[in-house]
Amino acid sequence: MTGVELALAAVLDVAAGDPRWLPHPVRGMGAIIAWVDHHIRRFCHSDQALQIAGTILALGLPAAVFAAATWVIAQARVIDPLLGQAVSVGLAYTTLAGRDLFDHVQRVLQALAAGNLTGAREAVAMIVGRDSAGLTEAEVARATVETIAESTSDGIIAPLVYLSLGGAPLALAYKAVNTLDSMIGHRDERYEHVGWASARLDDLMNWVPARLAGGFIALAAGLSTGQWHRIHESWYMLHRDGDKHASPNSGRPEAAMAGALGVQLGGRNYYDGVAHEGELIGDAGTALTPGHIDQATRIMVIAAGLGLFFALLSLWVS
Repeated sequence: MTGVELALAAVLDVAAGDPRWLPHPVRGMGAIIAWVDHHIRRFCHSDQALQIAGTILALGLPAAVFAAATWVIAQARVIDPLLGQAVSVGLAYTTLAGRDLFDHVQRVLQALAAGNLTGAREAVAMIVGRDSAGLTEAEVARATVETIAESTSDGIIAPLVYLSLGGAPLALAYKAVNTLDSMIGHRDERYEHVGWASARLDDLMNWVPARLAGGFIALAAGLSTGQWHRIHESWYMLHRDGDKHASPNSGRPEAAMAGALGVQLGGRNYYDGVAHEGELIGDAGTALTPGHIDQATRIMVIAAGLGLFFALLSLWVS
């Protein structure tokens, strides 16, 4: 992938986001995963069999996605080089989720600004997996800020990393891994074995992007406010609390964001009515408010810009 193609893909994401009427590869991947998950248990009746089948799925789907994207781009180039570039740009665009995240967050902010806590809960339910029906305003704000931090990593920085390394095919393979993890990579009775390999592969592929995202968030904390001590505070929290999360990666951008905003994230969340106690990330300061969501959004936008700059720089250097 060239720098021009990557820049055009980023522009498309900013301009168009993820319109629901447009077919999207990730939704196709999700449909495949759901179909396999539904049928796999007809043939796999032991934990070991489920783990083997899950490993085949975890490796096979990203490999198939990579091969299919490579073939489609190659065929388009045979017809016309410009068509090949257009297809490459179009596929690359689908791997970026910055505008979609921004739009979802704005819906939460608009509901909170209108005093519509029920609407804010419904809006935040679209971007988090936890139970949202009983969230207070501060808990809605915490859920939103945590999602902004995590999605800066896996929805923006990680695709940029893989686009710069291997173009649209590799970035789409990453999205396949990420989608597998979000759908079946759970530590519960149903998915513990079939989703084990997907969760481990997602951990591996997000290891570098999550740490880059933490660094970009720290830099963006200073750039967004002009308060340069925020960079130090964010960087300090990234290193102090970055591993205080069940995920080896999600805690990095969350800790950086907590330090950037001077708030505390993590703690108790409910999933299907069951309480899950997470470690606290950051120092307890002011209660989270809609203003913190707005600050986190600005940091996310600047961090995305930094990620794009360095991705383009890496392509130029290579």
